[in-house]
Amino acid sequence: MEQIESTMFSNYPDVVSVDELTTMLHIGKNKAYELINSNTIQSIRIGKKHIIPKFRVIEFLMCSN
Repeated sequence: MEQIESTMFSNYPDVVSVDELTTMLHIGKNKAYELINSNTIQSIRIGKKHIIPKFRVIEFLMCSN
């Protein structure tokens, strides 16, 4: 499973933006902010920006099956 995690989204940086999250998950911005604000996908807020560690996105996908 670790090998799958290391290749999943390998073309994305280790920390992604909300825009990149929407592309990764094929969702809209409203859904992305819903996932972030409900802490379903953990992020770090810096000022008005949210940054999301890529492993949190992978963790979300692995746990939502």
